[in-house]
Amino acid sequence: MSKQAKVIVALDYPDQRAAMRFVETVSPQDCKLKIGLQLFVAEGPEFVRHLSAAGFDVFLDLKFHDIPNTVAAACRSAAALDVWMMNVHCLGGRRMMQQAKQALASQDGRAPLLIGVTILTSHQPDEINDVGLCGDLPDLVGALARQAVQSGLDGVVCSPWEAATLRQQLGNDTLLVTPGIRPASVDHGDQRRVMTPARAIRAGSSYLVIGRPITQSQDPAATLRQINQEIAQVLEIGRENT
Repeated sequence: MSKQAKVIVALDYPDQRAAMRFVETVSPQDCKLKIGLQLFVAEGPEFVRHLSAAGFDVFLDLKFHDIPNTVAAACRSAAALDVWMMNVHCLGGRRMMQQAKQALASQDGRAPLLIGVTILTSHQPDEINDVGLCGDLPDLVGALARQAVQSGLDGVVCSPWEAATLRQQLGNDTLLVTPGIRPASVDHGDQRRVMTPARAIRAGSSYLVIGRPITQSQDPAATLRQINQEIAQVLEIGRENT
C-alpha cells in the first residue's frame, strides 16, 4: 500500500509497550494509526509525538465535545502534536465545530484534518431514543453530517451502512471515516452496524478504522496485509470501470 493507505489501525492497547509490539511490525505505507481515549490517557501526548516522528499519520480520536472555546483550545493543543487528523462530536453543535475548524486554520504549518462524529456505531435505534434524540437513525446521521460539512469540517465518522447515502449527499470531497469494519470471519464484538472492508470501500468509505480484528488476531501484520490486498482489488476494479 502507498502513503494513502485506507486502513487506520485502532491501537486499542492498554499501554505504549503493548502498542509498539504491533507498530514495529508495520510501516507508514501499510496503515495509519488511531490513538483513542484508553491509550492517550495511559501514555499522553508524548506517545502521539513519537508515532508522528516515526512517519505515521496519526488520527487522534478523542471526540472533543465541550463549549466552543474549550474545544477550540483543545484542537490547537492537539495540532501541536503533528497529528494527521482529529475529531469532535457533532452533537456539540455548529458553533463549536466552526470554532474548532477556525482554530486549526490559524495554526502554522500543516493543519490537521478535522472530522465530526455523528452517531456511534455501537448505538441501536432504541438507544438513540433513550438519550432524547428523536427520528430515524439514518436521518439523524445525515443531518449531523450535513451540519458538520456546512461548519467547515473535512468529513465525518459514520457507520459504513450510511456511507453510500452520505457519499451521494455530501459529494466526493468529503471524508467518510468508517469504524465498524469486520472481515467476514470475525466476530462483531460490541459493534452493531458493521460491514466487510471490501463492501465499505465500495459503499464510499474514504478510510476504514479497524482495531481488534487486526490487533487481536494471531498475526496482526499478516491480517493487515490481507485486508490491504482485499481493498486494493476493489480499488483496481473501480479504476477499470471508470
